[in-house]
Amino acid sequence: MNRLIDQEIAHISRVMWPALLGDLGGPILSSDYWRKRLHALLDAPAISKAQLCALDSLLLQLDDYERRSLRAYSAPVTDQSTDAREEQGSEPVAVQE
Repeated sequence: MNRLIDQEIAHISRVMWPALLGDLGGPILSSDYWRKRLHALLDAPAISKAQLCALDSLLLQLDDYERRSLRAYSAPVTDQSTDAREEQGSEPVAVQE
């Protein structure tokens, strides 16, 4: 059973980040999905200390991912071009052709 847990931890370690980063459509698999898989492994009988440390590390990575995602979505969106003009004290100029 321990060998299967080792293989599962190794698999999750390889595929979790690419699945979370996904593509332009967003994550392929959510952080909730990965958290459930990791907690299922934590509930396995006779888990070794090394396995526990590896699972804990993956859970901490998920926490970090979720913290970064929340920050990215909670930051106010501003128009960069307007802010730059205000800082430089310039106004938009109409171009005549």
